[in-house]
Amino acid sequence: MPRLSSRYALPAGWALLAASILGRLLWVWLLPNGLNLVDLRVYADGSAALATGDLYDYTYSAQTPDFALPFTYPPFAALVFYPLHLVPFRVLGVVWLIATIAALYAVIRISLTLMLGAAAGAARWRAVAAMTTAVAIWCEPVRTTLDYGQVNVFLVLAAMLAVRSSRWWVSGALVGVVAGIKLTPAIAGVYFAARRRWATVGAAAAVFAGTIGISYLVAGSAAHRYFGTLLGDASRIGPVGSVWNQSLRGALSRIVGHDVGTGPLLLTAVVLVAGLAVLAWRALAPDDRLGMLLVVELFGLMVSPISWSHHWVWLVPLVLWLCVGPYRDRPGRRLVVGYWLVAAVVGMPWLLSFWQESIWLVSRPGLLAWFGAVDAIGVVLFYLWLIAQSRPRPPAATSSRPPAAT
Repeated sequence: MPRLSSRYALPAGWALLAASILGRLLWVWLLPNGLNLVDLRVYADGSAALATGDLYDYTYSAQTPDFALPFTYPPFAALVFYPLHLVPFRVLGVVWLIATIAALYAVIRISLTLMLGAAAGAARWRAVAAMTTAVAIWCEPVRTTLDYGQVNVFLVLAAMLAVRSSRWWVSGALVGVVAGIKLTPAIAGVYFAARRRWATVGAAAAVFAGTIGISYLVAGSAAHRYFGTLLGDASRIGPVGSVWNQSLRGALSRIVGHDVGTGPLLLTAVVLVAGLAVLAWRALAPDDRLGMLLVVELFGLMVSPISWSHHWVWLVPLVLWLCVGPYRDRPGRRLVVGYWLVAAVVGMPWLLSFWQESIWLVSRPGLLAWFGAVDAIGVVLFYLWLIAQSRPRPPAATSSRPPAAT
């Protein structure tokens, strides 16, 4: 890869990032629906309903006539989000957008650090981080996260910080808190269990239990309702068959023409994907923390009943790992990178949404159904490619110089 000039790399990187942020702010202010941020609205106004005991009766439908959006997170999330409704929404929206981009930059910097160590602090790698952030803002998972005012990037950042930290109580606290906010990040616990960091697993479980305890203490009726009747109700989160749902269940449902639920087809597919994930994990070097985390997080996205396209923010560190990580010189790597770049930049769910008569319809023409499985197919492709590789060469057999920045 061509090397960036150390003299101009960092200024160019910051200039590109500043231009990208400016473009996003203009998008927000100039487009009629640029500041809808419907999920952020639910976070703010929904959590405010906690004070009246109506948290799980709240819905927002002003900009979502096809589906009135309820508050679907655990009550602990409502406690965390509660102060948001005190801020004027337009101010909140802009601050949230800037904070999300800052968190994305941090995710990319941590990704580089996990791969390159101290070398990631060099000017050219900081330039790569800035330029990657500038481009990633416009890829579908991040773009839709910003469109909706979603919390995804913050959750990814928490998981990355947990993996980077060597302190068991820090890692455990981060995983436990984000699991208390939105259950799906608990999948990071699998990473720590597989690495036999049992103290971290125990701390995460204890902190998560603490978030439940706080919920019952502060909002007992809401906690009882959520954990007693609402937990696991996928229909409350949204239509499983919508093309925006890129989980394994969503992909299979569209292909067969009906919601597969938790029946034999899905369970068989989950077992097969789990087997591939285990083999992919074993193909990685023991010190490849980012690669192992990606294997786990992609598995989590696959097995979750609903993984909206904006949940796939993990594609950003995935592409970065493929370009900079220990397998960057392996055969077939460009095919995998190209697949994910096209999928993320083009945004197949967004494209297919124009042929989606209703978000509630499951059955659709076969070609569209298979195109709608783009992320699930990509994960399987990534796992199979990893399995096909031998272990990375030991450090002594490789150049001590980090890969050149592009």
